[in-house]
Amino acid sequence: MDVLSEILSICRSERAVTARFALTAPWGLRSAGVSGAMIRMGRGAPYWIALPGMAPVQVEPDDLVMLPLGAPHVLLSSPGQPTTPFADLIARHAQGPLDENPLVFAHGDGGALTDMFSAQVWFSAYCRHSVFTILPPLIHIRAQQLPLASGLADTMEALTKETLDRRPGWRLSAGRMGELLLVNILREHLATITTTTTTSGTGWLRGLSDPGVARAIGCVHRAPGQAWTVQTLASEAAMSRSAFSERFKALVGTTPILYLTQHRMALAAQQLEAATRSLQQIAEDAGYESDKVFARAFRRWAGVTPTAYLRREASRRKSLIEGQALCGAYRLPPEDCSGSTTLSVRSTR
Repeated sequence: MDVLSEILSICRSERAVTARFALTAPWGLRSAGVSGAMIRMGRGAPYWIALPGMAPVQVEPDDLVMLPLGAPHVLLSSPGQPTTPFADLIARHAQGPLDENPLVFAHGDGGALTDMFSAQVWFSAYCRHSVFTILPPLIHIRAQQLPLASGLADTMEALTKETLDRRPGWRLSAGRMGELLLVNILREHLATITTTTTTSGTGWLRGLSDPGVARAIGCVHRAPGQAWTVQTLASEAAMSRSAFSERFKALVGTTPILYLTQHRMALAAQQLEAATRSLQQIAEDAGYESDKVFARAFRRWAGVTPTAYLRREASRRKSLIEGQALCGAYRLPPEDCSGSTTLSVRSTR
């Protein structure tokens, strides 16, 4: 039973754009954050990446880095370099509406070349609410960790180059590339957290490391509308009720029933955003007897009604895109663009 595949099959890319940057040392770039997930891969000279409150990390050629929620970050040829806002370069080189078309630019002072390939991917609501929220803000997969690293790097480079040419089907190609990279990045991340004893990896991803808990999670994902109880899930896990509850909470970080509710609500959020089913149908899919009962449960989960949730998500996406555009057009200082002070980028290696 491949529970990871079952979970990630729900995660679909809604759209994606790609970019290629020719960066020659010394150089530094500052991102105020993006509205989707960001995946980067570099070839040539290594570079550094730093997020607010985190020590900078050196990224080697063919390494993959992912910012699941598009966190603010800086990229540097070496620690201590001054940075230029990405928004400035995007405003100068973008063709067409922001976040709609591939982007190419060169930047730097003529030294060692880092050929960087990027994919900004907007994943569906389920992925944002149930997958990305349990991940760290930065995932770094080293090429030496990943048996398929060189192949994935080759694929990312080839598909990025193809999308830059805007050949027919480039948008679909970019989105599928994002899904392929997501699966492989999470698979390696799962292997990493299952070999550590830290509690920072709690969540369904860590739960997959236990065969019994993984079976229960698989049941929830295959039949979210079923009237599951702790006892029926424990039976699926071939464990006693008490042992199952204790083990599930230790690994996943929540109770089995709360996890079931969160899964149902994340699925419902995805269906709401897709706008292909009525509220009554969404409620039935989630195992609720009426749309009113469902709406109350959704409000407890999201803090707002289903209708208000859709308005909030639309406003959030619009504000992120407009904020990036303003930073580039008016050259706002970094604290106004990212909501944080300038990042510290001292090397701690």
